[in-house]
Amino acid sequence: MIGPAQSRSQPKADVNRQLRKHHTTRYYVRHVKDSLTTRISKLICGIFLIILLTVGIIIFILWLSLRPHRPRFHVRDFSVPGLDQANGFENAQVIFNLTARNANQKIGFYYDAMQVTLNYKDINIGKTYLLFPFYQEPKNTTVLYGVLSGATLTVNNQRWTEFQSDRRGGVVVFRLQVTSTIRFKVFKWISKRHKMHANCEVGVGPDGSILVTYRDKRCPVYFT
Repeated sequence: MIGPAQSRSQPKADVNRQLRKHHTTRYYVRHVKDSLTTRISKLICGIFLIILLTVGIIIFILWLSLRPHRPRFHVRDFSVPGLDQANGFENAQVIFNLTARNANQKIGFYYDAMQVTLNYKDINIGKTYLLFPFYQEPKNTTVLYGVLSGATLTVNNQRWTEFQSDRRGGVVVFRLQVTSTIRFKVFKWISKRHKMHANCEVGVGPDGSILVTYRDKRCPVYFT
């Protein structure tokens, strides 16, 4: 026989079971939702990684096919006529011959006007401009010939005396710096402008002619 107290507690127990059942249903719904979110996130990450890998492979293949090279500058000839003359500074002259080589197979170079600066012991003693803006085809070499004299060359008696002192030591070292703005052309695409610098160290002997060790020497090239 069920007493009054037991009859009153029975509905309460049923309610508790319903609440636990309701709580369990919500738990599983949330669990399924979290699992679905995780799977979608993993799917998106996987797709992104596949795209990234594909782009990387394409870029690598293009790099292998293009094999990009920087411009190559070489000193072919350099001379200071009259270097063996004590008062040669009055008619001082520097003659240089450089080459700019585009060794790329499919990349062309657009050059703006080039500035050539002559330095001696890190002091600027001459400056001139070469060529108008031009386009250099792939696998092509351009000759850069110039003469520094008069207004483009600043050499006084003191500087010439320093030349003479080095000449007696067997070598006078100068540095030619070629500066230009360059753009790269790949098929139809043209890059933005980059500042290019080529530093060419060159030494002349007692007669003012370039020494063999400096002839055809490759010049370091960098961009800023």
